Amino acid sequence: MSKKKVKEYYTKYGIKEWRRLIKDPYHQVEFDTTMHFLKKYLPQKGLILDAGGGPGRYTVGLAKLGYDMILFDLTSNLLEIAKRKIRKEKLQKKVKEFFQGSIDDLSMFKDNTFDAVICLGGPLSHIIKKKQRIKAVDELIRVTKRGSPIFVSVIGRLAVCMNAINYLWPDLIFAQHIFRKYTVTGDYFGKYGFTACHFYLPEELKEEFSGKTKILEMVGLEGIFSTHRKRYNKVFKLKKYNKILRETHFKTCTNPHIVGISEHFMLICKKK
Repeated sequence: MSKKKVKEYYTKYGIKEWRRLIKDPYHQVEFDTTMHFLKKYLPQKGLILDAGGGPGRYTVGLAKLGYDMILFDLTSNLLEIAKRKIRKEKLQKKVKEFFQGSIDDLSMFKDNTFDAVICLGGPLSHIIKKKQRIKAVDELIRVTKRGSPIFVSVIGRLAVCMNAINYLWPDLIFAQHIFRKYTVTGDYFGKYGFTACHFYLPEELKEEFSGKTKILEMVGLEGIFSTHRKRYNKVFKLKKYNKILRETHFKTCTNPHIVGISEHFMLICKKK
């Protein structure tokens, strides 16, 4: 049921998902921080799987850097958007194939296929049942070559709690039991604005990747700016503070406390 809800949501969301990461300076922080750490840990060349990559924002970004890409996503509408963007950027030779499916079933790929795997923006968060999430984690690891990096970003639970005062979501009044449940367990089954989602704590994500991988780093993608979208956008327009704020962000974004309060955080690991 949750897969159906997620597919319906992103089918309607469409081109907005392509624009999401660049629609304002605040959202750009997530993209820029992710790209910074991809460049830090990716091999110099190779074949990369963009698992749950939607309309291909990271596929395009990495293809421009010379990587060979395969894009995989649940939603056909987002894959069609990706194809158009890739044609527009003339990157067809770098983006080898497109596949539709769920990240808990990567059976079309053999073991140890990819030089790196990315799963960014929250695809793993959109699998609510823990058993299925563990299957997805196992699949992401399975298709990665030994010694190669895996990058997974999810939606942070504590930031959802912190944002409650900013957005005053309808469920705070009309469905308090739902709000109480997902802020404690992380499980949200959709209805009020957003689709079905599991909001993560950092220790949960770490535990899911422990054993078969070596954890290299965890990163708070919005970091010190998390839940301060309006204020950050206003300050960004002033320009004079941007350099020192960006510098401070990159100095602090791997601090475990900052990771925990980030709207999105990313785990970087290496397959053993």
